[in-house]
Amino acid sequence: MAAKPSASEAYAPPPPAEPEIPKRRNAELLLLGLALVLGMFAYANVGLAMHDKLPANFWPVGFGFAVVLLIAHLAVRWLAPYADPLILPLAAGINGLGLVLISRLDPYNIANKLAPAGGAAKQQAIFSVIGVVVLIAVLYFLRDHKVLQRYAYISALVGLILIALPAVLPASMSEVNGARSWVKFAGLSVQPAEFAKLLMVSFFAAYLHAKRDTLALASRKVFGIWIPRGRDMGPLIVCWAFAMLVLIRETDLGVSLMFFGAFVIMLYLATERASWLIFGVLMFIGGAVLVGLTFSHVQVRFESWLNPFGDVTGNSRQTAQSLYAFANGGLFGTGLGQGYPYLVGFANNADYIMDTVGEELGLVGLAALLIGYGLFVARGLKTALLVRDPYGKLFAAGLAVTFALQVFITAGGVMRVIPLTGLPMPFLAYGGSALLANWILAALLLRISDAARRPLPPALPLSAPPGFFDPRSGGNDGAKKAVHG
Repeated sequence: MAAKPSASEAYAPPPPAEPEIPKRRNAELLLLGLALVLGMFAYANVGLAMHDKLPANFWPVGFGFAVVLLIAHLAVRWLAPYADPLILPLAAGINGLGLVLISRLDPYNIANKLAPAGGAAKQQAIFSVIGVVVLIAVLYFLRDHKVLQRYAYISALVGLILIALPAVLPASMSEVNGARSWVKFAGLSVQPAEFAKLLMVSFFAAYLHAKRDTLALASRKVFGIWIPRGRDMGPLIVCWAFAMLVLIRETDLGVSLMFFGAFVIMLYLATERASWLIFGVLMFIGGAVLVGLTFSHVQVRFESWLNPFGDVTGNSRQTAQSLYAFANGGLFGTGLGQGYPYLVGFANNADYIMDTVGEELGLVGLAALLIGYGLFVARGLKTALLVRDPYGKLFAAGLAVTFALQVFITAGGVMRVIPLTGLPMPFLAYGGSALLANWILAALLLRISDAARRPLPPALPLSAPPGFFDPRSGGNDGAKKAVHG
């Protein structure tokens, strides 16, 4: 018969109270103010450089931008008080710089009918306000990110439909600048892949959470590399085949690389098997090269990447102009409003807006922008480390990885690290659907980081077994008798 535990063993002291976690909301407000000041300083700089005076709408724009940021801050303070304090200021700061750059390019684009008569900056500002409204709506209606795990397969189905939709539509309804990644209807243009990436990341997180043990353990080691079983390669092969179909049918290397890359990296994060990365990289490079050698429209992009000065008046003109813009910018740039980034053409769209940064802010400004993107990704990865549930870890990591891949693919395209893709630079480039999708991504990271940093509820006190003395409350007679008597 086991000995009875002593009173101290049977009734352990309560665990120490959870340390108080600072919410850092005032730090967020201060950083939002800094983002506002930097954005308005850049706007004033553009006006003085181009017209020798402040823009006519300088003060109304500044007041409106301040009100929008304050509302966003108050919403986060109310709906997600423990959220990461850096995510919102970083998104707002990059969004503000994008508005300044687009307004700087508007005079040339309006004159050449590359932008609406009222200017692209005005439309982008409206989409920025809508993006903040969407962020608040996501925080209000999605109180627990784990709810999305229940709809994983519905998310996958809707995401695949959104990605494949441009491929089945006529080119007149889906093609812009050679890539069929748009849906154009009734004067509106939407890039559905921007929203599909959020749905697919949610599905990848739920699927890998359910299958991670099988994918990690059921493998054998050959020459130091863990080789997965053939049957476990199925999801990777399906995802690869879908990425190749997107590349062939939609001529969109960016979307193809972003989805397949996000899945492979999340697969690695879930299983910690480097062999998945090796197989994924080899499969994508092999497939892309095969597609490039087979299909002429893909081959054109590879040719302009490999030999950008071979046809400077034709297919490789924009690649060559992009390299000239970076060279003209040098270390510190020509100054906002004093360069010639509009010569690239479509300089406010997609990846080409990086040329404006490189030419007018130079290598220093470009590095500062990339550091801002890096901090956003780092906060997403830190959220993944801190959040307690496995789905939330994979979801936050997947969102951060997808965002990082989009930045790398876009910046790498204009810097000739990889072929040009046409993906929009997050928060910076002109485009309503991309901007809204990235504000939703920021809202999801805020929601997950709120769950990660929120203190646990207090532990329930252990009830004293009958007959034992409670040293904290002074005990009761019956217990004293039971322990000491």
